[in-house]
Amino acid sequence: MQAVPSPCIDVCRIDAGTGWCEGCSRTIEEIAQWSALDADAKRRVWDLLLQRRAQAMAISKGAR
Repeated sequence: MQAVPSPCIDVCRIDAGTGWCEGCSRTIEEIAQWSALDADAKRRVWDLLLQRRAQAMAISKGAR
C-alpha cells in the first residue's frame, strides 16, 4: 500500500478564527498526531481538509 503524503506545505500558522493551519488546514491536534496515524486515518484527515478548503472558499466568495 502506498504511503499517504503529509498535507504540510511549510506555512505553519494557526488561524485564530478557525483553529486550522493556514498552510494545510489541519488542526493542531491533527498535526501533532499525523505521524502516529495509520493510512486510513490519514486519508480521513485529507477528506476533512478538502471539506475545510471548500468551506473556506465558499466563505471568501460570499465576503466579496
